[in-house]
Amino acid sequence: MTTPLAFVHAPPVQRVVFGAGSLERLPAELEGMGLRRVLVLSTPGQRALGERVLAEIGAQGAGLHAEARMHVPVALAEAATARAAERGADAVLAVGGGSAIGLGKAVALSSGLPVVALPTTYSGSENTTIWGLTRDGAKSTGRDARVLPRLVVYDPLLTLDLPPGVSAVSGLNAIAHAVEVLYAPDGTPVTALMAEEGIRALAAALPRILAAPRDPAARAEALMGAWLCGTVLGQATMGLHHKLCHALGGGFDLPHAETHAVILPHAAAFNAPAAPEAMARIARALGAPDAAGGLWTLARRLGVPSSLAALGLRAADLPRAVALATASPYANPRPVTEAGVAALLARALHGEPPVAEPG
Repeated sequence: MTTPLAFVHAPPVQRVVFGAGSLERLPAELEGMGLRRVLVLSTPGQRALGERVLAEIGAQGAGLHAEARMHVPVALAEAATARAAERGADAVLAVGGGSAIGLGKAVALSSGLPVVALPTTYSGSENTTIWGLTRDGAKSTGRDARVLPRLVVYDPLLTLDLPPGVSAVSGLNAIAHAVEVLYAPDGTPVTALMAEEGIRALAAALPRILAAPRDPAARAEALMGAWLCGTVLGQATMGLHHKLCHALGGGFDLPHAETHAVILPHAAAFNAPAAPEAMARIARALGAPDAAGGLWTLARRLGVPSSLAALGLRAADLPRAVALATASPYANPRPVTEAGVAALLARALHGEPPVAEPG
């Protein structure tokens, strides 16, 4: 008996402006939303870009707060919220990658201020209702409609100077979102189509970016792929891969995108026996014989780190990492056990190729 097709598709309401030179449209877009005093957020490393955006919006700006950092420490979120209140901001404008956008979401969560995002990496955070905060070495996440940016402006020209290495790990981070959507219990035919195309676009564009970092066509294709991957991330439940990355990032302060890049092939191999249709889609998007092998090969081609040890994790950290990753139940196509996670992390620690063990 064939199971009838049935699903619920409820995409969030979000205005997206995409195209080269879209930064110039930002003042008019803010005016259309009725925003008059926008606090710009960035990391310290993106201060120059934050200042450029602040100059672009002129009198609509309420200043620049360039204090964002990975994993959004609670103290930094509280400081940014206080800064927004001091400046009388009616919105926050996050410029950069997941760190800046994550800080914007934290401000929205506590203050209710709307978020505008101007992404310059491929993190995909701008398309989701997912927030994350780190306190005392533990990262907590949740979903709240208030944190979804109401406006996202994608200008591929702002990504031309993104270093090739950062582009590579950020792009693999985006691919990870789509991979998990393809085996999510609440995925739909629409999210599956978007996820597969997002993987295909990024897998095609990232090697071209490494060869020619300022290729505008490759940058546009990568940014479009990241938008697709981020959009589906916000519409489905994440599984083992994201749980592992949150545990490693929040618990050991490992770099976010690099951790995704290392874990992704191993998580795909772990879930492969229980998600054959998803793996077939991933392999097709990569033009590879199998999903986990294709993800591993792409990562090696891009020259990203292959081991958690290279990111700073020690063998002595593995028991705590396993405990963090298995502390609470979550949806995953294959049952998650301490032994299974320990074996996966041991391979990832040493940079060994992924192994698809029998289910």
